Amino acid sequence: MYGKIGTALGALALVVSGYVAYSTGNKRINVEPAVVHGAFTDYLVGNPNTVGDAVASYMDANPGAASAPSGDAIRNYLLTNPEVIVEAISVYEERQKIAAAAADGELIQTNAKEIFEDGYSIVRGNPDGDVTLVEFADYNCGYCKRAHSEVEKFVKADGNIRLVIKEFPILGDGSVLSARAALASRAQKSGELYPEFNDALMLHRGSHTEATVMSIAEKVGLDVETLKKDMQSEEIRTQINRTYALAQKLKINGTPAFIIGDEVVRGFVPAEQLEHFAESARKKG
Repeated sequence: MYGKIGTALGALALVVSGYVAYSTGNKRINVEPAVVHGAFTDYLVGNPNTVGDAVASYMDANPGAASAPSGDAIRNYLLTNPEVIVEAISVYEERQKIAAAAADGELIQTNAKEIFEDGYSIVRGNPDGDVTLVEFADYNCGYCKRAHSEVEKFVKADGNIRLVIKEFPILGDGSVLSARAALASRAQKSGELYPEFNDALMLHRGSHTEATVMSIAEKVGLDVETLKKDMQSEEIRTQINRTYALAQKLKINGTPAFIIGDEVVRGFVPAEQLEHFAESARKKG
């Protein structure tokens, strides 16, 4: 009987995926395998027929397969061999990661022009670099502030990275105000002051208000009155709305987020990991 269990374990995906969806409220999160294992085992103890019923349904749908063992038999097998549960979950999560990566690659290809050549996003680093790193950032985001120094270190060390910055204000009015100011700063001195302004806005501790943004603008040499006027333009509003729309298409709903090669990286990553992504992008061409 137990020799047939391995054949029928494909049906466990029904139970595993159902548990993951239930435990995360239909939102993907990283769960320690041991935690899932414990919860799954507790569930089996309280519901001994569930897995058996799932396997039986699988067997009914596949008449060529051997007859399904009973729920009690599978429960006892899994409790005796708990590593099977962890292995099944690991395989399931790996397949999910592969599928998500493939989907991200397709989204990048479909939206490539808007991602890499939108005509308004700031380009830093090496404009002729062989690898482009696109960063979605918010000046009020603590993780973006941490990422800023890591990105700078990575770009400087590599020397061949084209950095595209997407102003993506999602954390309130202060975020929107500072993003508008950053974009509007390009109109002064041919955009030469943007890099310094961008750095200073990111290095500021705490949230941004109009007072902090204008104080920083004045310190870097921007004409504050002109900046206030330019940042209210419909052009600036349209540019930010285009970035919102692009992020939605790419399923980016937080900051920081990065695009490098054919991968979307959601969340903070250190310089060393960015190097790894760059190497991968270069190998893929």
